[in-house]
Amino acid sequence: MESRFRTDLIAWLRADATLVAALNAVEEESPVAASPPWLGIAASASADWSTKTHTGREVRIALELVERQDDVESLAATVNAIERRIATLAPVQPGYRVVVTQFLRSRAERRPRGLRAVLLEYSFRLLAHPEE
Repeated sequence: MESRFRTDLIAWLRADATLVAALNAVEEESPVAASPPWLGIAASASADWSTKTHTGREVRIALELVERQDDVESLAATVNAIERRIATLAPVQPGYRVVVTQFLRSRAERRPRGLRAVLLEYSFRLLAHPEE
């Protein structure tokens, strides 16, 4: 369920016109060849969240946004666009349902060569459809 969810989440983020215009890449992993700004999944993990009648997973995902600029307002606008897009992810997906979407924390840092990075961590609780 975690792999399918990761793929669906990235597809949902890629389908947003605002993010596509602001970023050079939105990838399931850190892109190798894309120059900043880009967004990728830095890490994910899942744990059992099953009920008596449904298979379930709690999937934690850390998204990393990397930009090369000193314009903090632009960075904040991109982070806000990512957060808004995640908040509007449809709960019913092929094969599972998103029961809970919870923002956990964020972390921002300056990196060498003029890079800035923001890590956004979320928890998603998923239940498989009964027929699966």
